Amino acid sequence: MFLNDRKFKILQAIVTDYIETAEPIGSRTIAKKYSLGISSATIRNEMSDLEDMGLIGQLHTSSGRVPSEKGYRFFVDSMMKSRALSVEEALFLQRMIIDNIGQAEYMIQETAKALSRLTKYPAIVSEPFLKKTTIKHIQLVPLDEKSLLLVLVTDTKTVKNQIVNLPSDTRSSGAPGYKALTKLSAVLNNHISGKSIRDISRDIIDKMLAEFGENAHVLMPVLGIIADMIKAEDDVRVYTSGIKNILAFPEFAEKSKAEAIFHALEDRESLFAILDQSKAHEGIQVIIGAENTLDLLKACSLIKANYTIDNGTGCIALIGPMRMDYTQAVSVLSGILQNMQQVIEALGLQAVKATT
Repeated sequence: MFLNDRKFKILQAIVTDYIETAEPIGSRTIAKKYSLGISSATIRNEMSDLEDMGLIGQLHTSSGRVPSEKGYRFFVDSMMKSRALSVEEALFLQRMIIDNIGQAEYMIQETAKALSRLTKYPAIVSEPFLKKTTIKHIQLVPLDEKSLLLVLVTDTKTVKNQIVNLPSDTRSSGAPGYKALTKLSAVLNNHISGKSIRDISRDIIDKMLAEFGENAHVLMPVLGIIADMIKAEDDVRVYTSGIKNILAFPEFAEKSKAEAIFHALEDRESLFAILDQSKAHEGIQVIIGAENTLDLLKACSLIKANYTIDNGTGCIALIGPMRMDYTQAVSVLSGILQNMQQVIEALGLQAVKATT
């Protein structure tokens, strides 16, 4: 979309002023405050054109103009300029590096706090998410008539063991003996070694049930335990900070709106949906209003970036109203990524990789 110089400056003034004040701005205010060298009448004409283009709108017929979602998108894509961190911001992040130089895990938690503190927006940071754990070896060992021991070795060289209690109403004579369990272990390894839980299809299960024969009652309890064990290994921690900061914005003064955001930031599934780690993105993303896939965030903007450490992918995100200070938020997030890289390099790990 092309805007002439006057429209460009007027839209920039409207977005900048509304981000700062949360108040609609009129033509007379723009003329006085921004010294554009044109009359209020000319500004009104240009504002009318901007409204026809869908870049600004009115909350009420008699009010000034506010940016639309399309206007914010144009601002982010065509007007926003990067800025360096302030001296205070840079010193704060440097202190975080020094305090966490030997603790990569703690650094991730502190990153959420630092991001929220510097921007005043709720922040979310996830640990690096590694590739799905796969099964390397399974061994079933007899214990007593109604239970057996499951030993699981994963591709990450983790060894786990857990007791499997068999159904009490089974018609079988009890748990299989050592020789039978050795054969059942071989069946399991033949069909699911090298696979993640998601790779175990119904067809594979049916084939194993057929090969288990009279011991078919053992298979489903064993698979359930394996699924739980691998799920625990694949578990990724997500840290949030500054959730209550959302209350500082007039857009969320209504209790129902604030509660919707709180729910999204306290629910684990919602957090993972927000971070959307399943998709690879380059650089810092700015997602505005209806661009969000979650209904709970349709009135918000989301700024996020993926990062990688030792082949694991994590995500850092900020949530705020569509009126959020995009320039500041993007600058601070970029600075956070750069400082994380310094910490990771100091710890001797593969450096953070994120295009900013």
